[in-house]
Amino acid sequence: MKKTILFLSFITLFFACSKNEEESVKPDNNYDRTALLTNWANNIIVPSYVNYQAKVQILLTDINSFNTTPTVSNLQTVRTSWLEAYKAYQYISIYNFGKAEEISIKETTNTYPTNAAGIEANISSGSYNLALLSQFDKQGFPALDYLLNGLGANDTSIVEFYDTNANATNYKQYLLALANRLKTNIDAIVVDWNSGFKTSYIANNGTSVSSSVNKTTNNFVKNFEKDIRAGKIGIPAGVFSSGVKFTEKVEGFYKNDISKILLNEAVKASQDFFNGKHFGSATTGEGLKSYLDFLNVIRNNQKLSDIINNQFTPIYTANNALNNSFSTQINVDNSKMLLAYDALQQNVVYIKLDMMQALNISIDYVDGDGD
Repeated sequence: MKKTILFLSFITLFFACSKNEEESVKPDNNYDRTALLTNWANNIIVPSYVNYQAKVQILLTDINSFNTTPTVSNLQTVRTSWLEAYKAYQYISIYNFGKAEEISIKETTNTYPTNAAGIEANISSGSYNLALLSQFDKQGFPALDYLLNGLGANDTSIVEFYDTNANATNYKQYLLALANRLKTNIDAIVVDWNSGFKTSYIANNGTSVSSSVNKTTNNFVKNFEKDIRAGKIGIPAGVFSSGVKFTEKVEGFYKNDISKILLNEAVKASQDFFNGKHFGSATTGEGLKSYLDFLNVIRNNQKLSDIINNQFTPIYTANNALNNSFSTQINVDNSKMLLAYDALQQNVVYIKLDMMQALNISIDYVDGDGD
């Protein structure tokens, strides 16, 4: 009798374990992740990098011309190429993996607010190593913003720092060093993608935590949540500081009229990526939208992909109601910043919770501010 009871208990335990295993591991699907990764790599990621590389090269060329002939006209030319490169950066900030993660592309390119006092100390000493972690907030586009827009009250006074100032040579050298570092970094990324990483990226088409689909999707979600929603809107508007506002923590602080431009570029880059839209083209291919549609993911009797895409409409509406200067907007009417944050936050919920659950992808980054 005892043997019979033990046998039945074993059988019950066996089937219970089997059932638990089946519930904890979702079955694989037949979606063509190789096609997805191929579209991402060939038509979105690499073209975005190449475009950014070209814009950085123009910036570098214009800075060299300005250093040779520091005039107001040449300063304005550099500002134009700086903004174009800054806009192009919004399209590559999603892909913080591989060589980009290895060389800390985000931290070295767009850490803001920039450290103006540290920049001045570097220029004064003429000795600095931009590869050090302590130098992250003294380089990139925010540091260039300070050097191109924040040194003086008008263009003539800014040009004097590079022309008649006693330390003009060091100012020129630092300006050039920042542009060269941007160029060196993007060159390394493009070379890496074209010399083997793209092949291994596409081949890594499984469903593990380290697979290309999982890592890329996590980076997409993290960029939208942390860099766009929190960095561009939430932090300066005081969302995470009990209402204490930080007008100096807006993107493009010294130029002070480009924050909305950069925000909308970043949102567009995210929507295009979600839809599998080829960079610089109206053509679309496999993307997160098509993946969700393949799985027939429905929420409230509506395709989740449509819900996510539809939410971009109120996001753009809220964004476009903002002043070009987010510093001004925060001071005059911060409620509009909070409305823009809320519109972005709604899509964070859709992509981070609903989409990731539907795709059976776990969040691989630390989440400290909730959803």
